Amino acid sequence: MTLIKKGFAVSALALALAAVSAPKAEAAESQLDCSMRFSLTGWSIIFKHSEGTGTVTCENGQSMKVNISAKGGGLTVGKFNVDDGKGTFSDVHKISDVLGTYAQGEAQAAAGKSAMAQVLTKGTVSLALAGKGDGVSLGISFGGFTISKADD
Repeated sequence: MTLIKKGFAVSALALALAAVSAPKAEAAESQLDCSMRFSLTGWSIIFKHSEGTGTVTCENGQSMKVNISAKGGGLTVGKFNVDDGKGTFSDVHKISDVLGTYAQGEAQAAAGKSAMAQVLTKGTVSLALAGKGDGVSLGISFGGFTISKADD
């Protein structure tokens, strides 16, 4: 091989290796630990509707006030509230990743003081929720749990 052909082959190999390693560099983007404190009130008579507010805080110091809305249907009846709820997000790379609608499904039976816990997903992002509250509820429901940025 001539020197020019060898140089071209080495350059082509270097470009190919760079192209192959580029997606891995993006995939290795660091994950961000984010959590949410929230309160939520709702009711259900076949159709389930809940609304609330919260604050998302990430380990990099960013925070964002959010509105929460959960809507769905199923065989449910009840009225409830959750105070001092906590949520933990996984697979977040920037704070805006937490916004959107998460798939939700639950079975519930509660009267008086109660606790709730569920895991919701939105693409690759997951949200684990836990909280305590009170109310009366019974049934099985499905729907969406939406987090949107609150107006400042």
